[in-house]
Amino acid sequence: MTENNSHDSTDDEVATDGGIAGQPGQAHRNTDYLSAEVNLLNPSTTFMRDHLRIVWTGFAIWVLAVWGPVTMTYLATDAMTTQMPVLGFPLHYFLVAFGAPTSALILSFWYSRKRDALDEKYGIDHTTVEETGRSGGATAADGGVDE
Repeated sequence: MTENNSHDSTDDEVATDGGIAGQPGQAHRNTDYLSAEVNLLNPSTTFMRDHLRIVWTGFAIWVLAVWGPVTMTYLATDAMTTQMPVLGFPLHYFLVAFGAPTSALILSFWYSRKRDALDEKYGIDHTTVEETGRSGGATAADGGVDE
């Protein structure tokens, strides 16, 4: 297996938890979120704004997929409770029993693709220590004291 590491210079690599961040990603990591006010409706970084746009879009689609058939059954009871000619199930039952889980799978795939594109846009790389060939040995969990 060959290694394809785009960061050949060790000067601009930063020891992280396994990922390598580009400049926008590193600026995001340098933000002190414990002392800053976090507002989900007005995020502090462009990465958070873009990520929340993806999350809220997915949430809106999920609400429509799950609650749309229920609401339509309430509003148009006759149309939604008629038997489907092929399967013999009521339309509202089919949409809730098949449509909601299927839409959840599709949304999961959609989110992973959008998040990967977002990570690529901001230079966030999720390679592990084993994949990059950098190894610092085991980390002591007691503050770095070897016994």
